[in-house]
Amino acid sequence: MHMADALVSPGVALTMYTASAVVAAYSIKKVREENNPRKIPLMGIMGAFVFASQMLNFTIPGTGSSGHLCGSMLLAALLGPQAAFLTMIGILAIQCLLFADGGLLALGCNIWNMAFYGCFVGGLLIWQPLLRHGVSKMHIIVASMLGSIFTLQLGAFSVVLETTASGITELPFSAFALTMQGIHLAIGAVEGAIIASVLLFIYQARPELLAGHSGAASGHYSFAQTLAVLAGATAIAGGGLSLVASENPDGLEWSLEKIAGTAELEGNGLWHAAAAQLQELTALLPDYAFPGSESAWGTIFSGLFGSALVVCLCLACCYLFKLFKHNEA
Repeated sequence: MHMADALVSPGVALTMYTASAVVAAYSIKKVREENNPRKIPLMGIMGAFVFASQMLNFTIPGTGSSGHLCGSMLLAALLGPQAAFLTMIGILAIQCLLFADGGLLALGCNIWNMAFYGCFVGGLLIWQPLLRHGVSKMHIIVASMLGSIFTLQLGAFSVVLETTASGITELPFSAFALTMQGIHLAIGAVEGAIIASVLLFIYQARPELLAGHSGAASGHYSFAQTLAVLAGATAIAGGGLSLVASENPDGLEWSLEKIAGTAELEGNGLWHAAAAQLQELTALLPDYAFPGSESAWGTIFSGLFGSALVVCLCLACCYLFKLFKHNEA
């Protein structure tokens, strides 16, 4: 659901950059008030896991479309809404700048659509209330499915609103909305099942890692072992399974092809040209491949390098902003 710059006007882009920046500043403030340094490695590993998982497009049968994990609801269930939001910003920024996945002008929109709803609506309004009276397998499944479907619907509708407000395309609102909501309903259901599976593993491994869990730590694995399993899954997803990802267009591209006949829309104007030129300079691995090459090694390297970069960025930001550390003075 990464929006391209061609869908967004400079005014809408600035508005969404501002909204995302305000939420990011709030999140930094709230996360700094926490005193849970164990979240630092969890942010890095889970951020890398979500990055790698987003490379695994899965086919939506009977549609010719595909979807991929968004991951914000998963992160919110483990890190809490604020830390999850900051982690998603790191993931989306790396995808945009290094891999040209989503437009640079549209980055503020993508942060809002893919991070805000899953982290804050899914985390605060769905995950926390459902698990307030105790964590169970059924609660995890219901919260994962409900949260993923609902927040992905909000994100998909926001894409339609932002595109319509931009006024630089001629997509009919009702048809675009209906197509986007329909395909993302199916994608949300698959994502919910994936998130539930991951969270059920963590519930068995280290249940205290789940946000809202208040019981004693009695999992099957140690904290380090759990992180090692998740790191291994990240390496497998980004370095191997990404090679067999569906080549069908994702939900947004599929919707554009249905409505406009093509997903290759072009933005005009100074801001679009400047954003495209800057992104061309930063995108060393465009489309998760070596430039000018279709070698599978480019995809493998992109998955592993991108995952490692997410870990480094998350850890660096934790120390830069002194997250999870009280100032006792």
